Order: sequence, then structure tokens, then C-alpha cells
Amino acid sequence: MLEKLRKRLQHLTPQRLDHIIMPEAAVLLPIVDHPAPTLLFTRRANHLSTHSGQVAFPGGKRETFDADLYATALREAEEEIALDPAVVQPLGRLSDVISLHGIRVTPWVGIIPPGLPLVADPGELDAIFEVPLSHFLDDQRTHTDVITVDGVAHYVPSYHVDGHVIWGLSAMMLVELLAEGFGMPIDMYQRPQGPLRHHPERKNRLDAAQSSSSPSLRSTK
Repeated sequence: MLEKLRKRLQHLTPQRLDHIIMPEAAVLLPIVDHPAPTLLFTRRANHLSTHSGQVAFPGGKRETFDADLYATALREAEEEIALDPAVVQPLGRLSDVISLHGIRVTPWVGIIPPGLPLVADPGELDAIFEVPLSHFLDDQRTHTDVITVDGVAHYVPSYHVDGHVIWGLSAMMLVELLAEGFGMPIDMYQRPQGPLRHHPERKNRLDAAQSSSSPSLRSTK
């Protein structure tokens, strides 16, 4: 399974939004190399003032000393969950995603060995957990969030796993991983079967970002 994923991502040409003037961030989608592979997630600590309790992939904003965005993803993963960058086998990047807070987020996919002594940074996280890839490949979503941006509906799956809710930006990245990495017939622009949950319509932040040379930075999680 993972060798097939590696080959598919090597041939993927992800959408890059380098021309957008916007704060940058990167996340790592860590696939744990069990006999039945899992995907690793984190949960933001409840004491945080913003996005507390939300599920995300390890990652964060780019610093000036980061060589590139992959370095950002590795550094943030090491800071957040004590993941040694040396054990990550990079598979490739996915398409850039613009967060609702006006940040360009670049997702990277990597394989990590099982049984690592990972530790959540208590200042940022209160949980590290894994979900079998089969849960997503079998499309065990609880419902679909309908997020409309400038009149275009995005059908974003939402998953409830052992008390955790995986949705929003993380789920958008997951959709591309499933579609491009595993050939799963999943598409954010096609209405799926099952219950829908509609959210208020939003405006695209790209125009504002392109016209600003120093936008403020907010959390991507």
C-alpha cells in the first residue's frame, strides 16, 4: 500500500500558490508504518485561547531560518510531538491550501516507524493519536460539511473517531491524500451521499492577500 502511495505522490503535480503574498505554514501528514498503516493526528490543548480542542496535523508557521517549507513541517513536528526528523521518510507534498485566517499551508506526507517515543508539547497539545487509514479509505465519515466560498460549494468530510473530530482544513488535505495517493473516488466538488451540514457562506481571502505586503499572521490550526 505505502509503496503504491510513494509512486503516486512522486508523479503528482500539486497546486502551488507561491505567487500569493501571504504568511506561510507547513504541516506533516505522518503515516505510521504498521502492518495496517495509520495516520497520526494531534489535538490542540483545551487551555489555548484559539482553536482549542481542534484536531490537526503537526505543523505551524514558517520561520525565517527554515530552509524551506518541508524544513518547517519537520521542525514543527519535532517541537510539538518530539518527532525526530531523521526517522521521517518523505513521500512528497500535496497542494497548497489557504486557511480561513489567510495563511498558505503546504502539506507534506511522510512515513514514520511505529512505536516512537512521541510526546505532546503541553503548551500546545493535549493528545497524539492514530487512525487506521482504512477508516478513511472505507469513507467512514459521519457527515459532510458544506463550506461555500464565493458561491462554490466544497463538500468536506467529517470523521468522528474515539471522541476526536477530524474536519475542516485537515479533512481537505486528507481528501487530496486519499484521491491522489490512493486513487479513492472522493472529490470535494461533487455532492456525496449521506447527511450534509451547511456552514455560512464565506468570502475568498486571496484578493486581499495579493494586495497586501504584510498581512497579519494567525494560527493555522
